[in-house]
Amino acid sequence: MTTSKHGEKPTIHVIDSEADALYELAMSIEERSPDVAGKLCEELDRADVVAAEDMPSDVVTMRSEVEFVDERSGDRRKIQLVWPRDANMDENRLSVLTLVGAGLIGMRAGSAINWPDRSGKERCLRIVEVRQPVRADRAA
Repeated sequence: MTTSKHGEKPTIHVIDSEADALYELAMSIEERSPDVAGKLCEELDRADVVAAEDMPSDVVTMRSEVEFVDERSGDRRKIQLVWPRDANMDENRLSVLTLVGAGLIGMRAGSAINWPDRSGKERCLRIVEVRQPVRADRAA
């Protein structure tokens, strides 16, 4: 698990084109959801921004399928991290504009982060596995 003894957050990576769109999304919800907007911007501000072709395959990006565990409760979830328009919890598609979604973006398999939930309770989220979507340009 990659969290430090001093509570430092693990290094995260974000695809350059996704970073711009995510900043725009965060700004668009700043008035109605300042907590989510603020947390997402904090994560983007500290992210290592890379080109899509340079992104390691075990990093959570938009449309990644992610298995993670809440280290404190033991709850384990499998979700797909999606843009808000594609969110559907009945199909385990979690919006990046949720607190948990904002905490997952850019994380690597094996890393963990202390992160608040909707009630303000801090959880330790550990990434178990990341699977990337099949992209149209790679499917042929």
